[in-house]
Amino acid sequence: MPSLTVDGARTRAAALTVHSYAVDLDLTRGDRTFGSTTRIQFAAASQHSWLDVKPGELLSVTLNGEAVDVAGLSDGRLELTGLTAENELVVVASMLYSNDGEGLHRSVDAADGLTYLYAMSFLDAAPRIFACFDQPDLKAPYRFTVTAPEDWIVLGNGAATQVSPGRWELAETQPLSTYFVTLVAGPYHQLLDSHDGIPLGVVSRQSLKEALDREAADIFEVTKQAFDEFHRLFGYRYPFGAYHQAFVPEFNAGAMENPGCVTFRDSMVFRSAATDAERSNRARTIVHEMAHQWFGDTVTMRWWNDLWLNESFAEYMAHRVSTAATKYADNWIDFAFVRKWWGLQADQRSSTHPVAADPVKDALASLDDFDGISYAKGAAVLKQLNAYLGDEVFLAGVRAHIKDNEFGNATFPELVAKWTAAGAVGLEDWAQAWLRTPGLDTITAERTATGVRLVRTAPADHPANRPHKFTIGAYDASGQGELLPVLLDSDQVEIELDPSVAVIVPDAADDTWAKVRLDADSLARLPEVLPKIEDGVTRAVVLNSVRDASADAELDPKLGFEIVLAALPTETSDIAVNSLVGWAQTRLLGIYLPYEPYRGRLAAVLTERLGTVEAGSSVQLMVLRAAIRTTDDVDLLRGWLDGVAVPGGVTVDAELRWLITLQLARLGAIDDAGIDAELARDTSSEGVVHATRCRAALPTAEAKERAWAQIMTDGDLANYELYAVCEGFWHPAQAELTAPYVERFFAEIAGTEKLRSGWVVARSALLAFPSYAIDERVAQLAAVLVADESVAAGIRRSVGDEADDLSRALAVRAAYPA
Repeated sequence: MPSLTVDGARTRAAALTVHSYAVDLDLTRGDRTFGSTTRIQFAAASQHSWLDVKPGELLSVTLNGEAVDVAGLSDGRLELTGLTAENELVVVASMLYSNDGEGLHRSVDAADGLTYLYAMSFLDAAPRIFACFDQPDLKAPYRFTVTAPEDWIVLGNGAATQVSPGRWELAETQPLSTYFVTLVAGPYHQLLDSHDGIPLGVVSRQSLKEALDREAADIFEVTKQAFDEFHRLFGYRYPFGAYHQAFVPEFNAGAMENPGCVTFRDSMVFRSAATDAERSNRARTIVHEMAHQWFGDTVTMRWWNDLWLNESFAEYMAHRVSTAATKYADNWIDFAFVRKWWGLQADQRSSTHPVAADPVKDALASLDDFDGISYAKGAAVLKQLNAYLGDEVFLAGVRAHIKDNEFGNATFPELVAKWTAAGAVGLEDWAQAWLRTPGLDTITAERTATGVRLVRTAPADHPANRPHKFTIGAYDASGQGELLPVLLDSDQVEIELDPSVAVIVPDAADDTWAKVRLDADSLARLPEVLPKIEDGVTRAVVLNSVRDASADAELDPKLGFEIVLAALPTETSDIAVNSLVGWAQTRLLGIYLPYEPYRGRLAAVLTERLGTVEAGSSVQLMVLRAAIRTTDDVDLLRGWLDGVAVPGGVTVDAELRWLITLQLARLGAIDDAGIDAELARDTSSEGVVHATRCRAALPTAEAKERAWAQIMTDGDLANYELYAVCEGFWHPAQAELTAPYVERFFAEIAGTEKLRSGWVVARSALLAFPSYAIDERVAQLAAVLVADESVAAGIRRSVGDEADDLSRALAVRAAYPA
């Protein structure tokens, strides 16, 4: 199907006004198809337009009582002619269930054989569920009716009522864009509550019933606290009636902000022990999706180029509101270590783009820019803007934007106008530098005879005059620090600061968006001083600087590794432990540095930390997970699996057992039969995915060929199982075994676009890329594929991003030979 262009969208929006949708779905037709009847009332200012519909079979179309030839359907579009001032269109279709997380996704729980459905309409998936005019600025009210098995419940954007056994009616909604229309149906386990007049509900699969019963109190508490804070901040009540949160199986994203019925991946209903970091991340995700109810749902972007504003705003508010209103206090530590690092990498790849892009790309190309820049960089920039404008002006503009555009569409310039009306000055220049110019500055601290000189360097490819407001930290040998406010609005600024301090950290509170570089004296002292710095955000800023300088071949990765080893024995943040070990595993071991002996040194430090960390603590669980992933001590792993010598405070539950089994598989210390035996202990859908990953990780030719066939030829494999195979396939310790598949990846990956659609195509290409093959030949193969415009854009984007990381790894190895 050709992707919708901005010109096409503008033409159709000028011609049509959609009054309402009435959608009737029949979910009782078996395990492959469902019935979909759509009645659209709309006005037209032109006699010609088109409808979006992607059916298994288009059965009939009637326009104003006259039949339309269904043979005219081509690539998901049906041309409409003879439109009058007012029109009624009725479309009857047989639709296909999906297994890729988009459209109406159907999942069968391996634990009990029960079937669950959920609708994901994002971007261009709505026509796989119902006929529509699929673009964000053609909003309309929706009324759904649904026929379902009698033991199911049905949820959607409007309040659902069961009017007879198996028959449901959903109340008419406020005007919605097609991309967040949803339906959730199945024998879900449901818990209900209410707050401030808002009915609340949570649902999960029946096999997660005990877990949801255990977790619901925290989910509801965060939801209620966030509602109170958003009402206070925005001065505008939540407008979509009930608020359901559905934790659904095989969900691609973290969550989706469907008004009144938000969908989440159900791994957030923790069936095993969870760390504080995971609970905090769930809280932020809940708050993030709630922020969208105002910014994105009540007021929606006119075209996809402004999708960044929805996500950046929700990302900023998720961290701000979670910190202000909930018990979770580590939000900005997570932002620095995890979300910002994601965005910093994206902003340095060849695919970098402005936060606020011009509306020239079509819908699918806009989705390619839906990345760490759209989320993390945008959030960091909004945080800077809030500091620049002050909270009063910032919120006044936001409130006016929501009130004046409720249930409609708006653009970023219209929001800028609201801030300007509220008292902001010079926003156009600020927006040009920060939002319409890609790339990021480098901020360097240089010691002088009398103080410190801060140097700002803009990227050569994307020059801009970006002012930075932040704090600089000066730390003595004991880790005690002094923070000084700085406005860096020129290329050099002199700071009155003792140049003899042990460590100097620009942007110590992580207030701006830039590459931070530490001076040579600070770097030399980091292994001793960094563990003594109390502020977790500052430690994150330092680690990001070390990670980034290593990737730029400006810092010997061996020093980076020593800094990781020095920090781990005393690190008190589970987020930091995960980030430190994650960087070591995904960038240092086998990519910048040889896998051995560095792997062994990391494993030894982690195992030693297990002997000193607080029993039962979140940090203990994170250290244990990291130790499992890095050790090659088969006897130790088998002992833990059998409950022998398990650290005090730890329960070897289902998730830990699978993590141990995965490491045993990578080491060749378990076989298919052993994995089958573990699956017999855990017959859940989660168990099936874990077993799939373990089988792909086995170091045998047979296992690798079996896994490769699943990646490249199995179009029926469910999305989570596909991702698991990709994740298990490559490993630095198996480089010789998997070497024949490196060139095969570039020869075969383009063909997967014929097997699958949407998100899963690009995601599987990213996960299946041979990341540990650090070789010029691989870079050449990647360049050829990226240049081939016959290859799906999502695959080319994923390969291009991985190729950028490969090029940096080659530069690191050239600069610092092992």
